[in-house]
Amino acid sequence: MAIDYGDARTGVAVSDLMGMIAGYTTVIPGRRNETIINEIIRLAQSHQVEELVVGLPRNMDGTEGPRAQLCRSFAEELEKASGLPVTMWDERRTTVEAHAILHQSGKRMKDHRKNVDAVAAALILESYLMRKRQTQGE
Repeated sequence: MAIDYGDARTGVAVSDLMGMIAGYTTVIPGRRNETIINEIIRLAQSHQVEELVVGLPRNMDGTEGPRAQLCRSFAEELEKASGLPVTMWDERRTTVEAHAILHQSGKRMKDHRKNVDAVAAALILESYLMRKRQTQGE
């Protein structure tokens, strides 16, 4: 399961059972970590998730800013509460790509806000799964 942690909405994507593609996506509205974490745990249990991947927002030069620290703190809280391993994953450009995907699918810009976090989470998950398959094949 991948998580695109946000201020007002948090995108979530869950892979298929084979761990090949993102099969389920949703957005968790809210600003309180406790609420978000409880919903992630509920989703993880219902989808039999074994690992969590939290998007790590880095600057284009690879450095980390204040937003990255917020995501790291959230990931620590999530790992403690869920008991599941959490991996931080570079999410550079996922939101930009998510907006492009939504635009190409014909969604109006006004409607992007509702779905962009879920699409970004799916991009994070698919990137992570691809890398995982590559390293297992080596």
